[in-house]
Amino acid sequence: MARLGLCEDPRRLAESGVSQPDPLIIDPELKEPIMAPRVLISDKLSPAAVQIFKDRGVDVDVKPGLDKDELAELIGTYDGLAIRSATKVTAKLLERAKNLKVVGRAGIGVDNVDIPAATGKGIIVMNTPFGNSITTAEHAIALMLALARQIPEANASTQAGKWEKNRFMGIEITGKTLGVIGCGNIGSIVADRGHGLKMKVIAFDPFLSPERALDLGVEKVEINELFRRADFITLHTPLTDKTKNIIDARALASMKKGVRIINCARGGLVDEAALRAALDTGQVAGAAFDVFTVEPATENPLFGHPNVVATPHLGASTAEAQENVALQIAEQMSDYLLRGAISNAVNFPSITAEEAPRLKPFVRLAEQLGLFAGQVTETGLKAVKLTYEGHVAGMNTKALTSAAISGLLKPLLQDVNMVSAPVIARERGIAVEETKRDAESDYESLVTLTVVTERQERSIKGTVFADGRPRVVSIKGIRMDAEFGPCMLYITNEDKPGFIGRFASLLGNAGINIATFHVGRDKPGGDAIALVEVDGEVPPEVVEQVKKIPHVQRVRPLRF
Repeated sequence: MARLGLCEDPRRLAESGVSQPDPLIIDPELKEPIMAPRVLISDKLSPAAVQIFKDRGVDVDVKPGLDKDELAELIGTYDGLAIRSATKVTAKLLERAKNLKVVGRAGIGVDNVDIPAATGKGIIVMNTPFGNSITTAEHAIALMLALARQIPEANASTQAGKWEKNRFMGIEITGKTLGVIGCGNIGSIVADRGHGLKMKVIAFDPFLSPERALDLGVEKVEINELFRRADFITLHTPLTDKTKNIIDARALASMKKGVRIINCARGGLVDEAALRAALDTGQVAGAAFDVFTVEPATENPLFGHPNVVATPHLGASTAEAQENVALQIAEQMSDYLLRGAISNAVNFPSITAEEAPRLKPFVRLAEQLGLFAGQVTETGLKAVKLTYEGHVAGMNTKALTSAAISGLLKPLLQDVNMVSAPVIARERGIAVEETKRDAESDYESLVTLTVVTERQERSIKGTVFADGRPRVVSIKGIRMDAEFGPCMLYITNEDKPGFIGRFASLLGNAGINIATFHVGRDKPGGDAIALVEVDGEVPPEVVEQVKKIPHVQRVRPLRF
């Protein structure tokens, strides 16, 4: 399973009292999982997708149609859950999902998954944003053509035995201006199809670069200009706080009279009541909607208007798209559970299968640096700075930063994990800063974690040598070379003779075995640091005795 391989000795780690590292990077030395990961498919996926799981070595159960209670009873034993839109992954369900590591949505929309709850539990949520792009774009074009020529109404009239040729006067597409709101994957395909129909295409998208607009052959405009110029407006943007009701009564009033609006993206992008009023006055000549604010949409302000074309969220409903997204989610989930690769996750940076083995030791290093800093930091955190030097600067540092923040916060918040850590840090007002640069030290790769508190700023540096084992190479500017152990003591003292002998004797008399002993100092007789690995936790009374050794300034038990 994905959790295996991250801990050299899970039993020792469990005994140390520190939760096991997150199951995000698989150990490359673990050639075969001890147990095959288990995936539950709770919505209908193609047999080919099921076979992908089996061929990759994943145990898969296909049980579509489960009600929420049946799903809650079963979910606790599965590592992965593959769904479409029918299954609702709620916070209550996730509480029962003790082993769940990934939810895979075969499709782009994840409205049926409680993302914050999944993030809080360290569960990756994946979707397949590209598998149905062509299908959705084609549906938008089909609705535009149906709207231009009033095809649905004309069809109903003709099949009813009427011959109302003069009633259904349409308009040509050629030469008209198509306004695309959101020029990402789907929007860019719609723009391309618009060019094929000999339309003038303008686009509003804050993230669309001038170079990309040039490549697409679209004119980038501000949204008010798009409203003013477009004959047809098509929406292809996610639903966010900024895009909710992006077309409202005010926007509708600013549009060219007789505009036609198509929405195959998300319900809630258009104020449906305001649009109905604009249709009634003729300000808007027609609307074609595949998505609605409330779905399933059994009633809606737009229903019943003669100039509205409505379809029941069919954007991704082609045989090709359904097959594509099913195959993609099976591949993505298998890659994550078996190799640690993360793609198309909505709540964590992507990690390729090639990156995962190289990242694994640095993820461990970053988390352990964070754990160290979190256990020795006593005042309120204000900021965390991560500096990556040398080879590590060219890696996927977003994953490393997440691991470091996770380790930093764990001593205070036991439930934090790599997925939730950046969100929690942001919620608590902790600034996170990343810096990458060429090697400026003796190490091929160097990670520096700096913690800024209300009183001071302190740094710890670490690296990974050829053996793949993380090491501390500097604490507060004092050089040393120490590996992390499950139980350690961190001691600061004045560099005076006699400390090591007294300390070793004290622990020996207490029956505590020293596994490794690492020391460093800034100068002879100056500040010194000892990082000592011991077999088992040091009792509080022994810690107090260590504090009384002459010239000892601070003693802190550490667990990794």
